[in-house]
Amino acid sequence: MGLTSNKVLALAVFLAVVLFAVTIWLWPRLARRSWKAVTGRIGLLLATQLAIFASVGLAANNSFLFYGSWADLFGQEQDMGKVVDHSAGGKNIQVVAKQKPDTPGAGKPQLGGEIQKIVLAGEKSKITSPAYVYLPPEYFQKAYENKTFPASIVLTGYPGTAENLLKGLRYPKTAWAQAKQKKMQPMILIMMRPTVAGQRDTECVDIPGGPQTETFFAKDVPGAISANYRVGAKPQNWGFIGNSTGGYCALKIGMHHPEQFAASAGLSAYYKAADDPTTGDLFHGNKHEENRANLLWSLDHLKPGKSSFLVTSSLSGEENFKPTQAFIKKVKAPGRVSSITLDSGGHNFNTWRREIPPTLEWISGRLSAS
Repeated sequence: MGLTSNKVLALAVFLAVVLFAVTIWLWPRLARRSWKAVTGRIGLLLATQLAIFASVGLAANNSFLFYGSWADLFGQEQDMGKVVDHSAGGKNIQVVAKQKPDTPGAGKPQLGGEIQKIVLAGEKSKITSPAYVYLPPEYFQKAYENKTFPASIVLTGYPGTAENLLKGLRYPKTAWAQAKQKKMQPMILIMMRPTVAGQRDTECVDIPGGPQTETFFAKDVPGAISANYRVGAKPQNWGFIGNSTGGYCALKIGMHHPEQFAASAGLSAYYKAADDPTTGDLFHGNKHEENRANLLWSLDHLKPGKSSFLVTSSLSGEENFKPTQAFIKKVKAPGRVSSITLDSGGHNFNTWRREIPPTLEWISGRLSAS
């Protein structure tokens, strides 16, 4: 059983409850002053506390995915990284590993789909970044062998990891289930983190003299994926989803590049580029680009494109409720906007897991395979 398995968590909770009950049951017998009784009391108390600590730790790890496996937890992950050549004539995508998604039938790609870990080299931006590509079961089925699929870029927040999208937010498993229930069409997901320039938070901006992150996500990623997988290159073939910083990026790039993305969804997004020590100077005095990175300003001052937006918030627990309402009011035709508003929900994985199924259904309804 894996570190992030719900069975491991349930076993730890069960053990904690049993040890607590045993401690209560045996306490009268262990209330004596003999060394055996004292040792018994200490042993039961320590064992109970360790079981409770393990339960809390496993629950926190399942939510935030600090460690992905037992080997990762105990520092046993020693596999070296693979060098990928991106010199002239090299491929813009190289598959470095394949893995099974957490779906029924995952042993066979035509039943459970497949996740490919790739390294993507941006032709225009010169940025290179890893990504996970989820290919649905239909991608491997004979009935679909000559068909294209819609695709969506999916970004986590800053400074999250792409693995959070697989294990913490369960995008592949959710997409598999939604397609199985006919709530969405089979879709390819390109799962990444927004941090593609070391540890700097570039806010998906083309920084003057620095990383061209907007170009990477808006141009390089769709171009490379369409060239290597059965995905179309038209706007109606492409969507963008993200949470937190990734949600801001999804809305920003979807808004400024309607020629590439027909729909974008921001889960718990904010609407103006952050400015703090993690971002550094993003605009170098370019006021127009600074304004452009403010989505509410863009809706007021730039010509609207034919794009669809989905924004999410909650009445209690999220700080973006008021700016989300302002965003909704400012969207003009031919743009369209939809929203998800929870009664309560904080800025965390549990909230986003409640929003992801309807988000996938929404974005699927606005994309086409051809």
